[in-house]
Amino acid sequence: MRQRDLIPFFAMAFVISWSTLALYIFVPEPTVRWFGNLTGEHPLFYLAVYAPAIAALALTFFRHGIDGTRRFLARLLLWRASIYWYVFLIVVVPLVFYAAALFKEGAYDALFPFASVPAYLLALFLMAIKGPVEEIGWRGMALPLLQRSMAPIWAGLLLGVIWGIWHLPAFLLSGTPQSAWSLTPFFLGTVALSVIVTPLFNSARGSIMLPALFHLQLINPLWPDAQPYDTGLFVAISAVVVWLKRDAMFTRKGAVTDVVQG
Repeated sequence: MRQRDLIPFFAMAFVISWSTLALYIFVPEPTVRWFGNLTGEHPLFYLAVYAPAIAALALTFFRHGIDGTRRFLARLLLWRASIYWYVFLIVVVPLVFYAAALFKEGAYDALFPFASVPAYLLALFLMAIKGPVEEIGWRGMALPLLQRSMAPIWAGLLLGVIWGIWHLPAFLLSGTPQSAWSLTPFFLGTVALSVIVTPLFNSARGSIMLPALFHLQLINPLWPDAQPYDTGLFVAISAVVVWLKRDAMFTRKGAVTDVVQG
């Protein structure tokens, strides 16, 4: 892959997502008549969410063919990372939501908001095949290409801004998860999360699986709805992570820059 492939990558990711959602924004009546009301489970919403992954896979196949695409997707199987990162993913992330929910009225009304365990597992599965798929594009392609010319801290910040902007149309549509959220905290949180996941990605030598797991933990339907109070905690955590990883965050040495490995 070439660094200038970032241009078609971002172009494809935005065009697919924004043009899909634009139908419901600018021509809502015929779009609803043809495709039905937009919800978080609508096929067109999945198409919009999958846009970064579609762009990354299309460009990888164009540049490297089937074998290169296979080696790119093999990064979904990279799991080795410090035990501290696993503690962060499994323990700290949920604690952030439970701690932030203390400040939100009604957040603890239902600690288990599902009729049964199978109902929760189904909801978790539907989340797992949605948001985390984005990471095939954001961390799978965009982050390593950005790190070819800038230190991880700046790559993480820039990608976080782009990631936040990419979500904007969803805030304009009822039926999407973002329609019930506040834009500014979400945007700041997205930038903070991008910074946090950057050293995780580099520590795991370009793993796509661990950023995807991080993404899934962020949208795990079991955690209480702590938005927007969770944003402040994640911003604070991002500052701590940058400080702890400062030797790696402010230098390109050790940063993963390969999209197709092996």
